[in-house]
Amino acid sequence: MASRSTQILEAAARVIARRGVRGLRVEELAEEAGVSTALIYYHFKDRTGILRKTLEFISDRAESYTAQVDPDAEPLSPREELDQRLLLELQDTTEVRENSSAWGELRASAVFDEVLREDLARATLVWVQDVAALLGGVQPMAPAAALAAAAERLTALLEGLSMRWLSGTLRIAHARTLMSDAIDAEVERLGS
Repeated sequence: MASRSTQILEAAARVIARRGVRGLRVEELAEEAGVSTALIYYHFKDRTGILRKTLEFISDRAESYTAQVDPDAEPLSPREELDQRLLLELQDTTEVRENSSAWGELRASAVFDEVLREDLARATLVWVQDVAALLGGVQPMAPAAALAAAAERLTALLEGLSMRWLSGTLRIAHARTLMSDAIDAEVERLGS
């Protein structure tokens, strides 16, 4: 059974994905999580604390579903691992839709919230570094600066494709094709 704070964070991700950050009300969050508002304030102190921890929660949750490994399967090659980590962000499941929607809402709110902006910058940096490391596994002779730039381009593209898919302006199959093509281009560029 999930801890109370995890239960609240799962509910916060659902509410933010459904209503946006501006639509997040502690009373509604308490109802969604099946807890009291006092318990929310006990765990998270204030609304900013809820947002900061929800950002951390959705980052961790994305890591868990993009890094899934079947223990009985053959190990992935570095390229297969890179493809998997990026393309699993574009899958039509409730968890991914919710996570991607909440990430987009938190990113948009960070424009106006300096504390959230700093947390988002850290989470994004970790993501970019993870992708750069995966790219380095595929192209081990590529310079670190080139790996970082390629990772920045791929993660930014993925965020944009995700928002277009979620908003209905791009079909998921096409978004996945565009992402695959971009991975191919970046890997080729790093190898030249």
